[in-house]
Amino acid sequence: MNSQLALGALLALCCAFPSHGEDYAALRQKMVEEVIAASDSSPPSAAVAAAMGKVERHRFVPAWLAPFGYRNQPLPIGHGQTISQPIVVAMMTELLKVKGSDKILEIGTGSGYQAAVLGEIAESVYTIEIIEPLGKEAAERLKSLGYHNVKTRLGDGYYGWPEAAPFDAIMVTAAASHVPPPLLKQLKPGGRMVIPLGASFMTQYLMLVEKKLDGSVTSRQIEPVRFVPLTGGH
Repeated sequence: MNSQLALGALLALCCAFPSHGEDYAALRQKMVEEVIAASDSSPPSAAVAAAMGKVERHRFVPAWLAPFGYRNQPLPIGHGQTISQPIVVAMMTELLKVKGSDKILEIGTGSGYQAAVLGEIAESVYTIEIIEPLGKEAAERLKSLGYHNVKTRLGDGYYGWPEAAPFDAIMVTAAASHVPPPLLKQLKPGGRMVIPLGASFMTQYLMLVEKKLDGSVTSRQIEPVRFVPLTGGH
């Protein structure tokens, strides 16, 4: 009897999982609506909402987690890393005020989801991943999904991508103890950077760093966050 109940529960669970593209599209739209509803103070712009409504998040997580790909929560992607919660992706993207002509640098490719969202809005995205298996998988995934305006690289993101600089905006998706000077140097005057600052197991804050046209720099705290640490030789 118990085995029959267990089998029935398993079948019910499987039937609840989406199996067709249109099912995922509906879940994706619901995710966007939930993100907008949860962002009362500063909802994402139409451009950010449209980008998140187009990028197939379920393709950026392990296959066994695809049915949970549109839940408003972070998910593991292997190697101790996670794909960020959709509301955090929306907030960080919105803070950059990305325009269609922008060239963006992302530190921490992960599975490539955030780069894809940025790639739906910006002219070009340069993204760096230090964990080789993740970086290679993300590069193949982004290419297969048609994100030809996203350029990938394996390496230590602390030092940025100097030969492609300057960048209109920079997004760092791992927590650092300070703003890396090479990234600040590669940020175009008038540009913005979002970066989580703080140590692991301690309070981290998402920071908005702005470089004024005269080269001066200002920063302000946005809200507490939790990110994996920025790693590398620095």
